[in-house]
Amino acid sequence: MKFPNLQSSALLLPSGNLSKGVLFIVSLGLGQWIFSEFIHVPGGGLGIIVLLGGVWLISKPLGGSFDAPQSVQGWVRRCQEVLAQFEDLEGDGTNRLKSNERVNDLKEIVERVGPQKIAFVSSSGVELPDKERVQQAIAGDNPLSLSWTSSLPFKDSSWVWPKSLFDQDLLLYVLPLPLRASDLLWLEKIPVDQPSWVMVSSHDLSASWPEQLNALQAQLPHRWNDRILRWSKPDQDLYKLLTPVRRILERPKRNIDLTRQRLLSKLHTSWQLDLENLRRRKFRVVQQRTQWVVAGAVFASPVPSTDLLALSVANGLMIQEMAQIWSCSWKAESLQIIARQLATTAIAQGVVEWSGHALLGVAKLHGSSWLAAGTMQAMSAAYLTRVVGRSMADWMALNNGVSEPDLEMLKKQAPELVASAANKERVNWNGFLKQATNWVNERNTGIDILSI
Repeated sequence: MKFPNLQSSALLLPSGNLSKGVLFIVSLGLGQWIFSEFIHVPGGGLGIIVLLGGVWLISKPLGGSFDAPQSVQGWVRRCQEVLAQFEDLEGDGTNRLKSNERVNDLKEIVERVGPQKIAFVSSSGVELPDKERVQQAIAGDNPLSLSWTSSLPFKDSSWVWPKSLFDQDLLLYVLPLPLRASDLLWLEKIPVDQPSWVMVSSHDLSASWPEQLNALQAQLPHRWNDRILRWSKPDQDLYKLLTPVRRILERPKRNIDLTRQRLLSKLHTSWQLDLENLRRRKFRVVQQRTQWVVAGAVFASPVPSTDLLALSVANGLMIQEMAQIWSCSWKAESLQIIARQLATTAIAQGVVEWSGHALLGVAKLHGSSWLAAGTMQAMSAAYLTRVVGRSMADWMALNNGVSEPDLEMLKKQAPELVASAANKERVNWNGFLKQATNWVNERNTGIDILSI
């Protein structure tokens, strides 16, 4: 699961109930004025109507949303929640080594207090400023740890930003002119939320710097426009050049806190990927078991319509067990609505019809009558359960951490979720047929035993 960027801007407009409250106040005032000026009914009746509308607007439930923590303490709590989820799924004594590694990784980030880390970095062959002169230029009351890295390769198979640079509190990328494609690629890999500057190495004093700067800004991403420093000669006054950097370093606690938040966010993302893989393994067990529970129920009591089939799948699917796997606290009614919506969408997209035709084709190949009407309907229900279960697992993964599901959003996303799940399950159609054959043979064996 690609997880999205968890940091959010502090300058976003108000949202949720706050924005609804503002809209309500504006509506109330506007309604009162219109009613008084144009309709001339005493008592401001329209204002009362707008008031009632405003109350409805505020009380209307909001769609679920994931709130990224905005502090170190918030990220620590979120990471601890993930650790607890690992323990619930893995059980006591299982993967103890991995569990200890996770705890140690979290502890290492939380206990980081300083000194501030600053790195001067460049691709291979680029001259870096003298380390001793840089130390003198940015020295202050707060301890610093400087590192010099001029070894980023011209070619790289993955172009992954080195871990040793990711945890730096501040980066200065020394960029040679003219620009090279490798440097542009490395600049794109620097995390957006990592404080960084571009230090342009331009020792050609005859060239016009304004022209060079304009050309450079046109080629670099917008984030660098106000973060370009010109290093024109080795003996340049670095104290003046690095003044913006020195000002940033005067707030060590803030800088280290921001780095810890970034590292905790990255750690949380990697844990969520591991956790999702673990959840999918647990889910496959539930999926295999549930599809044949539904098949058995449909075989015992064939349903006359696809609507009832959808209801059977939605109610038969062990959605509560899936909710436990994904640490989901949604109400049982909401889970049933989600399953029913996905089942109905799957039927509308022809999952049952497709599986029925495919099963008929298998029956012709086998040249036997084991796919009788009830059996075929049961296996179509099993396949429908398989597709619905997978699409529901995808929905739970996308909404992990959301307190209440956004059912309106579900209606919009259901067709895409089901189509994706159906395509993935069709790839594994042969595996499903093998399981179906075993299930049919088991039922026939049971019937034979009962007839003896």
